[in-house]
Amino acid sequence: MYAITTREPGGPEVLEWTEVPDPSPGPGEVLLDVAASAVNRADLLQRQGNYPPPPGSSGTIGLECSGTIAELGEGVEGWQVGDEVCALLAGGGYAERVVVPAGQLLPVPGEVELLAAAGLPEVACTVWANVVMHAKLTEGQTLLVHGGAGGIGTHAIQVGKALGATVAVTAGSPERLERCRQLGADITINYKEQDFVEVLRAETKGADVILDNMGAKYLQRNVDALRTDGRLVIIGMQGGVKGELNIGSLLGKRASVFAAGLRFRPLDQKAAIVADVRERLWPLVEDGSVKPIIGQVVPMAEAASAHRMLEEGSVFGKILLTAKS
Repeated sequence: MYAITTREPGGPEVLEWTEVPDPSPGPGEVLLDVAASAVNRADLLQRQGNYPPPPGSSGTIGLECSGTIAELGEGVEGWQVGDEVCALLAGGGYAERVVVPAGQLLPVPGEVELLAAAGLPEVACTVWANVVMHAKLTEGQTLLVHGGAGGIGTHAIQVGKALGATVAVTAGSPERLERCRQLGADITINYKEQDFVEVLRAETKGADVILDNMGAKYLQRNVDALRTDGRLVIIGMQGGVKGELNIGSLLGKRASVFAAGLRFRPLDQKAAIVADVRERLWPLVEDGSVKPIIGQVVPMAEAASAHRMLEEGSVFGKILLTAKS
């Protein structure tokens, strides 16, 4: 098969479409013929040599895919060869074939096309695990999503609205904010021109849940933007890894700060998240309340150009990589 390999840590130019050995499924795993994968910011870090995969996982980049089951490993039940699925991966998505634990498979939902489904698993599991399963966002609460125009952000807007929350977003241009509003965002904040803390306090007296991709840069301001009993969930470090926090402001609000990745969780935790996504989120996808937002589709062999697009911030929603021309 062919897969994207990384010649050495570096820029997008180090990504190469190369012939590699086919994988084979072990017990509890399935082999997929990949239709498409999707590009995530973690992929950029791995390409740069800053985010190695978990031990025992594929060294090939790619945290999600869609495709067709080609082979079942020993002990796999509930799936058949030929089933169209999408999958949460620890690695290996930028390839024509990939092996995945059966517990990380999801059926392609409703009217969603097979290719578009490649853009769902990572954002769905990340948003659902953090905003719903951990932070317990409920109807009538306010959710602030930083980076509303990205893959995570566009998904989180829709999930928040489907759950009956008021959704506020930050983005860097009027055009991107308008598209967030079209997805359902109630409050749109241009972070280049406005202070999100001031806007939220004026509009809703703060946020109950904040989904943050910035990390250190926004740490204190995020806490300042929380309501009493608010929950700050950090899922990225685009704004740095070390920040200062006034603990008094946290105590005064009985607020919490939670940080969690998805890739390095144990298999049983990933399976539990995927199962909850399938039970409670997939019906919202199937009825059209939550849709995959695809901004660009690129042949997988041209993954380097897709990485440049993500780095430039020029795409609204997800970038897909198609395995077949």
